[in-house]
Amino acid sequence: MVIFAMLGTVMYCSKILMEVLPNIHLLGMFTMVYTLVYRKKALYPIYIYVFINGLFAGFATWWIPYLYLWTVLWGVTMLLPRNMPTKVACIVYPAVCCLHGCLFGTLYAPAQALLFGMSFDGMIAWIVAGLPWDFIHGVGNLFAGMLVLPLTNVLKRLSVRMG
Repeated sequence: MVIFAMLGTVMYCSKILMEVLPNIHLLGMFTMVYTLVYRKKALYPIYIYVFINGLFAGFATWWIPYLYLWTVLWGVTMLLPRNMPTKVACIVYPAVCCLHGCLFGTLYAPAQALLFGMSFDGMIAWIVAGLPWDFIHGVGNLFAGMLVLPLTNVLKRLSVRMG
């Protein structure tokens, strides 16, 4: 449990350190790495991050979609083949990470619509207005996603050593 708490804290600290860059962070990459290494147990550090984020930034309406946003990426990663060839994983992992970043606003929008009483058209307008930021998010996630495979290999080796 201590390792998962540390990993969730690493996610939060990485987010804080990268806040100078708009919509660019390592959270998607960490979500994928933890999922590839710990599978179902990856939900522990993911939700520790979500809780810490709410604790320090406030449990406001912006936080509610975080209860499912990272679970979507976790679920997609869980569906990926476990024994994917390295040459394929080098492409698939960054692509999945990028796709999550590009779809972040779209995934966020239903909660916004429900919380603020938006119509379907209002929700679509909110998504369209956020597309430039989602594009930046996706590009950042693409580059961060290039770290998924090497960090997964390192964390797997460390996990085996620790028992």
